[in-house]
Amino acid sequence: MSFDQYHELYRNFRWQVPREFNIAEVCGRRWAAESSRIAIHYEDEADTAQTYSYAALQADANRLSNALAALGVRRGDRVAIVLPQRPETAVAHMAIYQMGAVAMPLSMLFGPDALEYRLQDSGAVVAVCERGTAEVLHALRSSCPQLRHLIVVDGAGPDGWQALLGAAADRFALVDTLATEAAILIYTSGTTGPPKGALMPHCALIGNLPGFVASQDWFPQSGDVFWSPADWA
Repeated sequence: MSFDQYHELYRNFRWQVPREFNIAEVCGRRWAAESSRIAIHYEDEADTAQTYSYAALQADANRLSNALAALGVRRGDRVAIVLPQRPETAVAHMAIYQMGAVAMPLSMLFGPDALEYRLQDSGAVVAVCERGTAEVLHALRSSCPQLRHLIVVDGAGPDGWQALLGAAADRFALVDTLATEAAILIYTSGTTGPPKGALMPHCALIGNLPGFVASQDWFPQSGDVFWSPADWA
């Protein structure tokens, strides 16, 4: 982008925040109608590569929303996501947002004390995690009474991802959330006292996008692929 183009964009820029806005709608659902649209390229630790379309992610998000609703998750409830970079992490976020619940991403590096504090303080009712983290979270259940359910993405049994999604419908009606309605709860590091929860609305995405697009050289251009090495939490 040239200097003149940047200044034209700067002069003409205006915030456009609708009354109703949902992150899941603009980041997933609106692209799912085109089955050819690719959302994620994923390669696991065994070098197995997979490609996920928006349509496939949306179908799984719908299943997870229905599964969460069956577990009693309601609008405004906190749902913890303790997962690394993997497709289920994106699915969990979209599922939580579209049902009007609040996603609380938690770092995989957190130990039991850090997890316990955040789960207690937030009142999270469900946690989506991997098998290794599930063992830690199970041990915290007695001190986190509001944490009613764990969903284990690589687990077997009734609380396993495959079992829950396999029994759920792949259609879900988007909740009409206000742009100012809570969507994400992120905790500070706690280096200067107890961690503090920062509750962000759906419209925070609108404020974040200009800086992200500009810093990534007007991403996305045709054919662009973006990878972040940082923890998605």
